[in-house]
Amino acid sequence: MTGALNVLTFVNNKYTNIKNRQAALGGNVGVLLKVEGLKKSFGGIAALRDARFELEAGSVHALCGGNGAGKSTFLSILMGIYRRDAGKIWRDGREVEFGSPAEALAAGIAIIEQELSPVPHMTVAENIFLGREPPGRFGGVDFRKMNAAAQAILDDLGFAIPVTQHMHGLSVAQMQLVEIAKALSHDAEVIFMDEPTSAIGEREAHQLFTVVRRLRAQGRGIVYVSHRLSEIFDVADHYTVFRDGAYVASGSLADVDRAGLIRMIVGREVSEEYTKVNTPTDEEGLSVAGLTSPGKIADISFTVRKGEIFGIYGLMGSGRSEIFDCLFGLDRSSKGAVKLFGKPVSLATPAQAIAAGVALVTEDRKLTGLNLSDSIRGNICVASLPELSPNFVVSAAREAAASRETIERFHIRAGRDTDLVSSLSGGNQQKVVLGKWFLRNPRMLLLDEPTRGVDVGAKREISRIVGDFAAAGGTVAMISSEIDELLGVADRIMVMRDGRAVGILDRSEANAEKLVHLSV
Repeated sequence: MTGALNVLTFVNNKYTNIKNRQAALGGNVGVLLKVEGLKKSFGGIAALRDARFELEAGSVHALCGGNGAGKSTFLSILMGIYRRDAGKIWRDGREVEFGSPAEALAAGIAIIEQELSPVPHMTVAENIFLGREPPGRFGGVDFRKMNAAAQAILDDLGFAIPVTQHMHGLSVAQMQLVEIAKALSHDAEVIFMDEPTSAIGEREAHQLFTVVRRLRAQGRGIVYVSHRLSEIFDVADHYTVFRDGAYVASGSLADVDRAGLIRMIVGREVSEEYTKVNTPTDEEGLSVAGLTSPGKIADISFTVRKGEIFGIYGLMGSGRSEIFDCLFGLDRSSKGAVKLFGKPVSLATPAQAIAAGVALVTEDRKLTGLNLSDSIRGNICVASLPELSPNFVVSAAREAAASRETIERFHIRAGRDTDLVSSLSGGNQQKVVLGKWFLRNPRMLLLDEPTRGVDVGAKREISRIVGDFAAAGGTVAMISSEIDELLGVADRIMVMRDGRAVGILDRSEANAEKLVHLSV
């Protein structure tokens, strides 16, 4: 890439700025980023009380903490999205304060955000180079050059996504890969990765880890945020733990084990990450025969018993989520026979599915699970408005009571239920989504990545909620990209590959090797 595209160079190019700075420092790059005493409050509530952090060149540093620990606020301040109330930030030994993300990018800091922010009706290439389009003739954009640059980035990452495809035609996982490519296209020296694998499969995650290790070898610094502890121990060198908005500890990951790190994150001993309390019955809850959606899934058949947690595993594009789209009436082109509790049902629309007692927790809570511009109370009650509306008028008293009961039942950490749901941490937002459906007393739960982007404590709580539902005779089908989660909670696991079911394993015979072997 030359000329106008010099600013768009990717990880395999020359990295001129980094090499020049290394030479100026005699080859000793040292500390890329240092933070001390960072504080930030919103409406009198402290999000950060004492955040401290230090990132060395050529390292991958895991930023750990539960939901509500202050990690996202911390990264937002460093990216110039929020202004700090107190504390100091140094970049290459120089004290800085960024007033905008553009200033942070100019200082060589980029972020891969957990929450996706695509421009749906623009192409992949246009999203990657948004605001940095190479100029063409007569003041236009050189699309040929831009597409070629985007293709080079995706090829280098090993992400098979057409650069001319519009974003609205991609899956959530593919959108996440584009976000990764976009952040890395800035050729930054400090890169924040906030739950970068939360929406992608294991194959894509391994591709990302290869890129991370390459960046580390080039002397860059990676701040890696993930609730998947196996990833942290696989890819990171150092850790820092935040809890309740404050620094707890830091050190080398070689000097701490999984149990010790969990203890620091949650502030107490956690004996099991997943709880298992349900026992499947012999009674049929859900029966699916010949479920087919042209170009997506073909001839899927399985049963789920009452009291059972039925897991579904597969790589990105295997057809996992498409099964739930069909069962919840979101895919009008699907065909097949479905029975609920022994009776044939038509689930052609979401309204029919809901009326039959089916609830769907989608894989992206912010895109399809929540109304971020509404309150916590509004999100909890939205699916139950008919029951809360005697004489066709919403009862404020009933709505408030239902919201209060749900918040207490699911241990949702919130100030007032009239606060925006966007003010909650990821784990608490996910519990709002679950609470919304539980308010309707469902009989069948369809859970698509129910613990995506939540911490160990919230994951355990959600596992308990789902397990208790199944133990009481409920029927659960659950998709997860985390093998450990499925092995921990599922009674049987169906593996998907290329739109087809390739095997169903009982809990006693399932292990990580078998699941991966069937899925590839």
